[in-house]
Amino acid sequence: MSRHKKLNSEPEPDPDLDISSLIDVCFLLLIYFLVTSTIKPRETDLGMALPSSSPSTDSVQPKIEPMFIRVDASGAIFANTGTSQQPLDTDISVRDVPLLSSQLELYSAAALSAGNDPLVQIFVDEGANQQRVIDVLNALAGVGITSVTFTDLIE
Repeated sequence: MSRHKKLNSEPEPDPDLDISSLIDVCFLLLIYFLVTSTIKPRETDLGMALPSSSPSTDSVQPKIEPMFIRVDASGAIFANTGTSQQPLDTDISVRDVPLLSSQLELYSAAALSAGNDPLVQIFVDEGANQQRVIDVLNALAGVGITSVTFTDLIE
């Protein structure tokens, strides 16, 4: 048997990988995305005037006029007087007065933000059911308005 001779061949060099073109493409894509993107301003960069916690002495808060409520002879409830009068709760079979309550909440919030106590004036027609007046007073108590006066009709 003959022996096989192993040929000593030179080791093959490692293949070279030229990645310089890949790096160029990556930098071009990075530059493209930086140029085409829009930068949103941060919230702190926006000019904004926030109200202070203490009332300033140079601004005078407007005085809020009293709210006027009228209960007519049929039991319908109206807010305001004259041409600005608006009907609120006209169904006398329902004791809840949701429209009046929401109107009172708005008025109370406006009066308190102006630094005034909410004041409500009530006019009741002679033929009105007294239970309806109690419903109005319950709505006032539910909102937290305690300054209530009964008055004559103001036109």
